Amino acid sequence: MAFDREYFNLGHLDALSYQDTFVHRLDPRAKIITIIFFIFTVISFPKYEISGLIPLIFFPVTFFMFGDIPVLFIMKKVLIVSPFVILVGIFNPILDKREMYQIFGISLSAGWVSFFSIILKFFLAITSALLLIATTSFPRVCYGLRKLGVPQIFISQMLFLYRYMFVLADETMKIIRGREMRTFEKNKINIKAFAQMISIIFIRTLERAERIYKAMLARGFNGEINIERKYKFNSYDMLFIVFSVLSIYLARRYDLPDIIGRLIMKGIG
Repeated sequence: MAFDREYFNLGHLDALSYQDTFVHRLDPRAKIITIIFFIFTVISFPKYEISGLIPLIFFPVTFFMFGDIPVLFIMKKVLIVSPFVILVGIFNPILDKREMYQIFGISLSAGWVSFFSIILKFFLAITSALLLIATTSFPRVCYGLRKLGVPQIFISQMLFLYRYMFVLADETMKIIRGREMRTFEKNKINIKAFAQMISIIFIRTLERAERIYKAMLARGFNGEINIERKYKFNSYDMLFIVFSVLSIYLARRYDLPDIIGRLIMKGIG
C-alpha cells in the first residue's frame, strides 16, 4: 500500500540517524550551526546566479559520503516537495524574457536563468536540512537547538509535534488497512466514506493523545523532555565548524568555477 510505504520511509529516515559514523558522532550544535550558515549562504546569492552555487554542492556530497546516507532515498524526499518550488518559479520565464546567454546558438532568457537558480537553491537547502535529520535525528536536533538558546517551550512543542505525527500516521494506517480488508473496491472511496475516515482518525488521535499525556503525567513529566544521550562539545566539533564555515565562505566570496577554469586554460596554454 502506498500509505504503508510512505510511513515506513519516514521511519527509515529516523533510523538512518542512529548509525555510527564520523558525521553521526558530531555534536548536534556543530551540524546545526554549519547547516544554518550553509542555507543562509545559499539564499544570499543573486537571483541570476548559477555557476557560483555549483561549488556548494560539495557540502551535501560530503555528508552523503562520510554519513553513509543513501543518495536516492534523500533525492526521492526532495522530489516529493519539489512541485511547490517549481510552482513558485515557473512564471519567471514568462515574465522575464530578456536574453541573457547564447549557448550553441540557443538564446537563454533571464527568466529561465532565475528559474534554474531557484531550483538549485531549493535543492541545496532542502537536501542539507534532510541530511541534518538523517545524521542527527529530530530529538537530537531539538537538543542542539535547546543548547543554542532556543526556549524550552518551543523545543517541547516541536518534540510533541514529531511524536504525534507518528501517532496520527499509525492510527491512519490502521483505519486504511481495516477498510481495505472490508471492501473489494480498494482504490475507490466516495466523499462520504472519506469524511467518515477523517472524523474517526481525528477522534482516535485525540483519545490516544489524551492517554499518552496522562501516562506522561503519571511518570512525573514536568514540561521538559530529556534526550537519551548527552553530548560534549570537543575539538573535533570546533574543527568541523571552522573548516565547513571557511569552505562555504570561500565559495561565496570567490567565483571558484571561473578561477579553476582560468587555471586549467593557463595550464593548457
